[in-house]
Amino acid sequence: MPIRVKARPVSQGDRAPSPHWDNSHYDTPMPDINYEDQFREVVKKLSLYIADVIYIPSTFEQLRTTSNGDCLRTLVDHLSTHVTNPSIVNALLALRWHYGTSNDGRGLGEARANACEIVAWRFLTRLSEREAVEYCFSGAPSSRPRRPSEHAAGSAKMGSQRRSQLIQSISKLTMSFTAGSDSDDDGDDDPTASFVHLNALEIAAVADAKRFLSQHVVQKIITGIWDGDIIFWDRLSAHSTKKPRFYNPHTADPFCRLRVPKYLKYFEVMFFAAFIFIFYAVCIEQSVHKVTPMEVLLYIWLAAFFYDEVSEYLDAGSIFYAADVWNVFDVIMIAIGICFAILRFVGLYQDDPILIAIAFDVLSLEALFMVPRVCSILSLSPYWGTLIPCLKAMGMDFLKFMVLVAIIYLGFLTTFSLVGRELYTFKHMAMIVTKIFFGSSYVGFDIMKDIDPIFGPPLMFIFVTLSSILLMGSLTGMLSNSFSRVISHAKEEYLYVYSVYVLEASTSNRLTHFYPPFNLIAFCIFRPLRLFLRSTDRFRQARIILLKATHSPIVGAIMLYEWASRKTAPKDGFGSFRGPRQSSVKRSPAPPLTTDRIAQRPRIPSPLPTSIHQPSRVSKSMQRRPVEEDETDAPTDVEVRIAELSNKIDRLTAMVAGLQSGAGIETVRS
Repeated sequence: MPIRVKARPVSQGDRAPSPHWDNSHYDTPMPDINYEDQFREVVKKLSLYIADVIYIPSTFEQLRTTSNGDCLRTLVDHLSTHVTNPSIVNALLALRWHYGTSNDGRGLGEARANACEIVAWRFLTRLSEREAVEYCFSGAPSSRPRRPSEHAAGSAKMGSQRRSQLIQSISKLTMSFTAGSDSDDDGDDDPTASFVHLNALEIAAVADAKRFLSQHVVQKIITGIWDGDIIFWDRLSAHSTKKPRFYNPHTADPFCRLRVPKYLKYFEVMFFAAFIFIFYAVCIEQSVHKVTPMEVLLYIWLAAFFYDEVSEYLDAGSIFYAADVWNVFDVIMIAIGICFAILRFVGLYQDDPILIAIAFDVLSLEALFMVPRVCSILSLSPYWGTLIPCLKAMGMDFLKFMVLVAIIYLGFLTTFSLVGRELYTFKHMAMIVTKIFFGSSYVGFDIMKDIDPIFGPPLMFIFVTLSSILLMGSLTGMLSNSFSRVISHAKEEYLYVYSVYVLEASTSNRLTHFYPPFNLIAFCIFRPLRLFLRSTDRFRQARIILLKATHSPIVGAIMLYEWASRKTAPKDGFGSFRGPRQSSVKRSPAPPLTTDRIAQRPRIPSPLPTSIHQPSRVSKSMQRRPVEEDETDAPTDVEVRIAELSNKIDRLTAMVAGLQSGAGIETVRS
């Protein structure tokens, strides 16, 4: 018999029913999800339940800390006890994106999106570490382990059309996931097909589920990938398959450590450090009549950088590639390098020193983006990682505001140019108006009578007031609000940036990954060989041989570093599954909980396997951990006060309802 949870009907005006409302006729059955159910069936069953129990707008904190979220706790209990379908977390996060993008104007979609996100991470906290990794990476039943031969198909699915496919699936989800509707079962077009090849963490990044990604249980997995405790390739062979597993230094191939995101980032910094050294050498030398060896090395570095960036885009797809702000710097650097090369060779061919000088001036623009790119590793620290999302949000708001500024600017510029056309040209007036806009108000007051004795003074006073007081004050206030909005969720923003980078570095299905500039060697050798080597196994084996020949010093340095790490920290090593550095984000000490929330209890450590198996009922019952549902850091003062205030309101409501009930009984007796 399925478990049922009470759901109250929606009264007029979405009025909340009283505590003594008779709701015995409004039972919502728990979703009956089997292990064999397809991803679309899981999504539909969960959506019907969420839509039935979340029928009034509620904030995230209300669903997490008050009685409004009791139905979610009941759902988590049911899922963790009776459901073993591997696509549960994927389905919840896909629904979170579905409800989050629906704009109903009442906040109901946001409430349901928050409910899906809360259930997803609470479900993970009920699992052992092994099972949490399984559910985050197993995905839908169709997302089986893929061999390297499927790289092309996987890349296409994660390419530039992924965003449009996911957006199109939203409308289909809206039309098909309604009670009593079987339209999705009859048609061949599956509205959830765009999600089945994404794992749970990738869907969370697409859905902008920052609270989910910032949870401790999820960050342990992401940091495990970053440190190389969780790997996707354990050996280099033609028949290797990509699947998540825990790293065992005694059995894994050392060359698989080249795919660890931490080492990828370290080598990236060294590559850009060498890049900027070559750049400075070429700019200082500036050979006008011939191409020097250092300039040839610069072209090699640019070509390797360009090829690596294209490969990264194909592997990660437009979703994760656009989410990383440093990729914008990379694209601009490549564009500047291409412009320099074109101008340089055209100038040498035509023997034009002016064009060559312009080429080096264009090359000097690289420093604007290359120097910050070398220091991009600072974005992985909590302080700088928080500032970057703030600057990004402020920049977007600034661009939107500048549309209004441009409209007002063009209007006054046209008027001043026509009124004062006898003394000032359009170009001269444009410079004067620009100076006034940037704070030189005295310039306008000096020439306002020269423009026109009648219309000049009043128009200039209006323009100076608008530009110096109204527009600049509004811009400052808007940017302050943008900064406050992002910084209030500093930890979530930092962990989201960190998570996106780790996921971007781990989404590739390539068996062999060549670091630049070694990737040019692989490109020059194996692109022509594709015409002759028909056997894919022999082709992969040849790439493996070249990888080992070119990257042996790098792997040796990695092995030496890991050996030293194990010697200095023998209690951890690679046998532990470490989480994020919670101390890296400063938070005020929290007082002891005085609300009805369950106290957070420590985890029971579970043995770490070297491979991942399908979830089983035995493992779930044997490795269940008694943890708090909301496994986050200690609550802040504001959270505690909100929870206490909510409890007081609930008790006051129950007291008033009891007094009203008692008064009614006395009236009947009299």
